[in-house]
Amino acid sequence: MSDFPTAPPVEPPPQGRGPHRDAEPRRRGLPFWVEVPLLVLLAFGLALLLKTFVVQAFYIPSASMVPTLEVNDRVLVNKVGDPDPERGDVIVFKEDGADEADVAGTLQDIAAGLGLAPPAQKDFIKRVIGLPGEELEVRDGVVLIDGRELPESTADEGGYLAERSRDSFGPIDIPEDEYFLMGDNRPNSADSRGSLGTVSEDEIVGRAFALIWPPSRASALPGGKAAPPIADPEASSSLRPDAERLAPPPAPAPAAALALGVRPRVPA
Repeated sequence: MSDFPTAPPVEPPPQGRGPHRDAEPRRRGLPFWVEVPLLVLLAFGLALLLKTFVVQAFYIPSASMVPTLEVNDRVLVNKVGDPDPERGDVIVFKEDGADEADVAGTLQDIAAGLGLAPPAQKDFIKRVIGLPGEELEVRDGVVLIDGRELPESTADEGGYLAERSRDSFGPIDIPEDEYFLMGDNRPNSADSRGSLGTVSEDEIVGRAFALIWPPSRASALPGGKAAPPIADPEASSSLRPDAERLAPPPAPAPAAALALGVRPRVPA
C-alpha cells in the first residue's frame, strides 16, 4: 500500500459537450435533381396564374392593325382591373363561342407569346370604334357616330390609320353590351363591318397596353383616353367633299357699275 495520496479519477466529459458540440447539426438542402424541377413547376404555376387572371402576351398574326401593330409583334394585354372599353382602346377578343384554353393550350399560349408557336385559340385584336347603344355609319370612309363625324387621321398626319378607305357601311344600332371594332388598316381588315359583327363584352379578353416586341418598337399603347372627341357635324369638312364644287356662284355685278368700268370686289 502506497504512502502517497491517490488522485481522484478523471471523469470523461459527457457526450455532446465541448466548444463545438452545442451547435445543432447543419441542415442540408434538397438535392439538385429535386430542386430544379420544383423551381420549374413554381415558375410554370406563376406563369399560369398571370396568364389566366392578370396579364397575357399575344402574338400579332396579320396586318389588320398596321401601322399601330406589325405582323409578328407581341403585345401585353391587361385582363383585370380595366373598366369598360373606351373608344380608341386596342382590345383582344376571342372567337365567338371559344372556350378558355386548357393546360396544354396554356402552354401553347405561353410559347405563342414568345413567338415559338401559334396561339391555342383564335383571337383577334382591333380598335374600339363604336360603343353600346350608339348608331354607327361609315360614309365614304368617314365614320359617323350618332350622325357626327369621328375625327381620324393617317399615321403621316399623326393618327393611327394606315390609309383612308372609301367604303360605306350601315347605319346600324349597336346593341347594349356590344362594341363595334375596326382595324387600323381599314382597307385590309376583317372586322365588325363584315362577318365578325359586333363583339359582346363577354368575348373581350382585355386591353392591349404595351408593345413589347420587337425591342426597337417597344412602347405603351395609349388607349381610349387619347382618342379625339367626336366632331360637330356643322364644323366637319370631310363630310362635304363636294362643298367647294357646289358653292353658289358670285352674284352678278350691277349693270351701272359695269357701264362705268368699275368691277365690284368679289369676296375671297
